[in-house]
Amino acid sequence: MSQDGAHGRYAGQALAGGRYQLRDLLGEGGMASVHLAYDAVLDRQVAIKTLHTELGREQAFRERFRREAQAVAKLTHTNIVSVFDTGEDELNGMATPYIVMEYVEGRPLGSVLEEDIRQYGAMPADKALKVTADVLAALEISHEKGLVHRDIKPGNVMVTKRGVVKVMDFGIARAMQSGVTSMTQTGMVVGTPQYLSPEQALGRGVDARSDLYSVGIMLFQLVTGRLPFDADSPLAIAYAHVQEEPVAPSSVNRALPPAVDALVARALRKNPNERFPTAESMRDECLRIAASLQAAPPSIVPGAGPTQSGSGVGSAVFPPVDRTAPAPHGQVQTPYQPAPAPVANPYGQPTPAPGYGYPQQGGYQTHPVGYGPQGAAPTPPPYTMAPQQAGRPGGGRNRRPVVVGSVAVAAVVAVGLIVALTLRHTGDDTRGGSGGSSASASASHRAGYRPPDTTRRIDTTKCTDPQESYSDPDKIELPDFRYKDIGSVKECLQAAGWKWDIKHEDDNTWGEGTVLNQFPEQGTDVDQDDVGTIELRVSTGNPPQ
Repeated sequence: MSQDGAHGRYAGQALAGGRYQLRDLLGEGGMASVHLAYDAVLDRQVAIKTLHTELGREQAFRERFRREAQAVAKLTHTNIVSVFDTGEDELNGMATPYIVMEYVEGRPLGSVLEEDIRQYGAMPADKALKVTADVLAALEISHEKGLVHRDIKPGNVMVTKRGVVKVMDFGIARAMQSGVTSMTQTGMVVGTPQYLSPEQALGRGVDARSDLYSVGIMLFQLVTGRLPFDADSPLAIAYAHVQEEPVAPSSVNRALPPAVDALVARALRKNPNERFPTAESMRDECLRIAASLQAAPPSIVPGAGPTQSGSGVGSAVFPPVDRTAPAPHGQVQTPYQPAPAPVANPYGQPTPAPGYGYPQQGGYQTHPVGYGPQGAAPTPPPYTMAPQQAGRPGGGRNRRPVVVGSVAVAAVVAVGLIVALTLRHTGDDTRGGSGGSSASASASHRAGYRPPDTTRRIDTTKCTDPQESYSDPDKIELPDFRYKDIGSVKECLQAAGWKWDIKHEDDNTWGEGTVLNQFPEQGTDVDQDDVGTIELRVSTGNPPQ
């Protein structure tokens, strides 16, 4: 609830020269508030999200936020909450960025799950898979546009009165991740720990497959009524994502077939290369399994499910959460303690073999995208480390947001160093010059070999006319070469006069000659005339040995 009363700190005020008239506060989190508003020009209700003061006061963040909102506004899909407008106005004497969004009459997916848990023990498998498929349909569109959501969770998924699934909050997470606010300047790692991918927990770069991991966590929760990892410390949960294997969903819900276990397991692979390559491929598998299921209610095993995750590291590797330390907006700053020696390689561990509901019953409450009904506890904001009970939603455990400094995850970052050293590849080519040359990937094709896909090309203008840096007008953002054919990538690099090195890696998720990763990472600010040597990791098309 707002500090200025039940109607919110901005209720009664107007934005955009009086066009948007703010009304009731509908939800508030650690980063933003959402008000019901009236659009006087188009005579309709909208939801308006305004950023909190400490974020809005930084010009670099406001600019990043504005550009990301513009990008999200281009995402047009049934399963994506529409963004109508964005801007900046003065509220209570402070420059305040805002987003004008579609007003969704419905409720968060978490509320739908709560009702199914009360009625069935978990969400029926066919319903859960169809909801998941709709979320993946939204991600398919955003990933095609180069937008990784980074904070997929039930709180960021709405279900309308007619049962339409809507994914929201694409832009705010990206802006927070890439901005230059005081949080990112001090190396803060922010997120909802229960849904973080291992690479997010390690502070590494993420791509579309990170979202698919989060979808896998959400699907596990839907079909079991529990989260796969539970711990008192958010950092212990992050450790579990990196190091521990989840139980099979069928060990909690006996009504689940092996195909659901296999789907969830593949989505939750520690190594991104072993997950589904795209949202489309994971969605196809969800729909295939859903079509093969016979409708059956969940059969929850009493007392079954994940045990305490991160046991043995909660106090040894990670410091306990200090729930009394002061921080803005009720958030908690976690102290850092030195970490012991690194633990075993998380990406080298094999994962268990590789995910469906009924028409929604009960009434709906009207509230905006991503926020619960007025008077209820708001969902954790994007990239806020928010402890949550790994059981039925609404449990009694303290869920106050926690923001954790990346220095506090030094132990798992140390794991990342091991990961970098143990990724499998068959040979390196470091002979890239100004024109760049590369050796062929592999002379022999093993069983399971995937041939090249030369249709996935990058336009040379991505190198010759790259995106200007958001934070430094004298620099550019390095283009994204991942999942493109190496031939087109070399043409792009050569057109710009940039140097490159190639390292080959056994991977048949993508065809031979597909760029799997790059260093520096995509989006890195670089001097266009002095980029240095770009390292490219390229698939051989052969399965890992």
